[in-house]
Amino acid sequence: MADKNIIAPPAYSESSIRVLKGLEPVKQRPGMYTRTDNPLHIIQEVLDNSADEALAGHGKKIKVTLHADGSVTIEDDGRGIPFGLHPEEQAPVVELVFTRLHAGGKFDKGKGGAYSFSGGLHGVGVSVTNALSTRLEVTSYREGKVASLAFSGGDVIEPLVLRKTESGDRKSGTTVRAWPDAKYFESPALPMAELTHLLRSKAVLMPGVTVTLTNEKTKDVQTWVFKGGLRDYLMQTLTADPLIPMFESEGFADSAHETFAEGEGASWCVAFTEDGAPVRESYVNLIPTSAGGTHESGLRDGLFTAVKSFIELHSLLPKGVKLLPEDVFARASYVLSAKVLDPQFQGQIKERLNSRDAVRLVSSFVRPSLELWLNQHVDYGKKLAELAIKAAQTRQKAGQKVEKRKGSGVAVLPGKLTDCESRDLANNEVFLVEGDSAGGSAKMGRNKESQAVLPLRGKVLNTWEVDRDRLFANTEIHDIAVAIGVDPHGPNDTPDLSGLRYGKVCILSDADVDGSHIQVLLLTLFFRHFPKLIETGHVYVARPPLYRVDAPARGKKPASKVYALDEGELTAILDKLRKDGVRENAWSISRFKGLGEMSAEQLWDTTLNPDTRRLLPVQLGNQDFLQTESLITKLMGKGEAAARRELMELHGDAVEIDI
Repeated sequence: MADKNIIAPPAYSESSIRVLKGLEPVKQRPGMYTRTDNPLHIIQEVLDNSADEALAGHGKKIKVTLHADGSVTIEDDGRGIPFGLHPEEQAPVVELVFTRLHAGGKFDKGKGGAYSFSGGLHGVGVSVTNALSTRLEVTSYREGKVASLAFSGGDVIEPLVLRKTESGDRKSGTTVRAWPDAKYFESPALPMAELTHLLRSKAVLMPGVTVTLTNEKTKDVQTWVFKGGLRDYLMQTLTADPLIPMFESEGFADSAHETFAEGEGASWCVAFTEDGAPVRESYVNLIPTSAGGTHESGLRDGLFTAVKSFIELHSLLPKGVKLLPEDVFARASYVLSAKVLDPQFQGQIKERLNSRDAVRLVSSFVRPSLELWLNQHVDYGKKLAELAIKAAQTRQKAGQKVEKRKGSGVAVLPGKLTDCESRDLANNEVFLVEGDSAGGSAKMGRNKESQAVLPLRGKVLNTWEVDRDRLFANTEIHDIAVAIGVDPHGPNDTPDLSGLRYGKVCILSDADVDGSHIQVLLLTLFFRHFPKLIETGHVYVARPPLYRVDAPARGKKPASKVYALDEGELTAILDKLRKDGVRENAWSISRFKGLGEMSAEQLWDTTLNPDTRRLLPVQLGNQDFLQTESLITKLMGKGEAAARRELMELHGDAVEIDI
């Protein structure tokens, strides 16, 4: 007789599949769309819209009010959000902007578009603010009329009401008042230091625009308006006196520029100090990029190239000293504000710029400008050269010390490892590459000075349930451990990391399904048997592109090759080509079957070059070690088929299948 207490497994049928509509995805998983530690980012989404209006030359004032009831009002004197009916959707445009995830005025770039430059193209923006607020009120002043409507949890609760402007009304502009819903955030309080820094930086980046913050509870009113721009701001923020006068300049493309769109470019201010923590802030179209990105790589490249050519011109480099970008950049403080027509960001909160072209964009304006300045001020140039050379000598001495300490008793390095020449741990990298053909391209394309390559044959062993003592029975894993210079260990061990031979251990596999599998097997190996390498930030995943687009010459722009990481980037590239006036299908798209198909030069440009590659650090994120361990057990454990199936049923809809 069957046991009545046994619970039947839940049925999996057509009705098990849920389709999330409207703003439901945001409410279900807010962390995918915004920061959830506090509501600052959803307030910033509204603020960015006001800043975009000012950036486009349509506003001079932005007012932020913190109300006693916890709500926040953002008010500007821009053009006002249009409130007429959308020609296709037959709903008021202002309603669509706040209720649809991919609706906005920033997709249509270039001539005729509402915004030439704006903060990103994710198309989620204020609709996320709306979804995560208990109430949100919008008032738009435009064309002699005032439109107002209200929402709750993303739904319209007070439909659009129109009236004529009265004597006390503004001519144009938008006012948004939001009551963030506390249940979506770890803390409902706005971090005041971060908010004031954000508002102050908006004022710095838009000279002449007045930004005001009013706190109803404390009756405090703060106002920022900068006339001096970046130099004043950096001077106020530095903790030590600059070694030489600050270097401030800007450069923007004109309509005749061969590569970049009119208006693209950057303004920057750089200071070099001998001590104190460097101050580093970067922005793209006024969006703060706290994690940096390709525009910062461009600044670094421009500074390094200019200083290096000055040193070579004046024969200042002592014999045996090799200068690296970090030697010049280590003592640099800067504020960088880039303007990019179609910025590609990493993550919904836009904390890092990923646009490959931004490296060349910023570098091409910084380098000639600094070269000219250094040669006009030779004494300052020599002081800066001295600072960089001293940093290089200190670095090289440190590298030699490490080499001596581990000179004897080192295990014989695996024969298939192509090592790098330098022994400088901070700059050395090893790429664990799938297959010999990809390994060949990587060996030819790499920087021999600091990049090593270890080709792996076939799929690596699943080591989740392999005892540490039995690991070295597998040749591939033995070679990985010996090449890295660290012995396998557990999460509570304190392994000797002094033998570590590379600052970055990079997993490099194809961009297809097999490549992802190899990536997972290697991540499993590091998490299970080398957890301290992940904890100390030494493990990375390289992201090679999946597509190459060969674009024909257009106007003054020469024919070019552009790489896309995935379908999303491919679509963005094709949209950009269409806007540049390229005929439909005049381009050709090739999909890489694997890294082995890439030439050494292509692999360097897309995946190995520190300035243009995408290299993701491997971190545990918000989860602790035990949570991550239980998840990997479900994925990689031999006896976990049932748990794995349940996991796939729960999250299978979040995966795009690559066939």
